[in-house]
Amino acid sequence: MCLGIPGRVVQMLDGYGGQLALVDVAGENRKVNIGMMPEETFAPGDWVIIHMGFVVEKTDEAGADAAMAGLKMMGSGGDFEAFP
Repeated sequence: MCLGIPGRVVQMLDGYGGQLALVDVAGENRKVNIGMMPEETFAPGDWVIIHMGFVVEKTDEAGADAAMAGLKMMGSGGDFEAFP
């Protein structure tokens, strides 16, 4: 798994060569590029991991939750050795 920002696809956007999706990221809709994953298909409700505005991984809700937990842990300044 790549550590990135999780989001959920809201809709695929017309135009742009079919490479943009509108994704809900922490309650805000963002346009993200899916072009780095041409072998995948995306639909509303799909969970993705985003890095620098690009989808780098398709995941499920558990994977999205794990990515968010990792981000929260990094931002907490806590003891990382306590986490396996």
